Amino acid sequence: MTLSPYAPIIGLFALAAGFALFSVAAARFAGPRRLNKAKLEAYECGIEPSPQPVGGGRFPIKFYLTAMLFIVFDIEIIFLYPWAVSFDALPIFGFVEMVLFIVAVFVAYAYVWRRGGLDWD
Repeated sequence: MTLSPYAPIIGLFALAAGFALFSVAAARFAGPRRLNKAKLEAYECGIEPSPQPVGGGRFPIKFYLTAMLFIVFDIEIIFLYPWAVSFDALPIFGFVEMVLFIVAVFVAYAYVWRRGGLDWD
């Protein structure tokens, strides 16, 4: 009987899931249960939580812009790392494509910078 090439990966996932379930169950049974009002409230970096409306509060657009900038530069790194690893195997076409990609990301960065998206008031 031969094992599937995916058997080690499936085994690793099963081991990780088993460890996660065991950790949650062990903490539930072994941990102290001293609940009070402070533990049941939302934690906001040591600051007293401000009251929120029933439907939830509104967030300033700066939070979303910061998240979108993070995603743009995270995608840039995701594309740059494999390109840097296989740089020797790529012809000049790969270099030109990466230069165009970096220019496009830089244009987006300059636009956000000029619009004040990097200023945190």
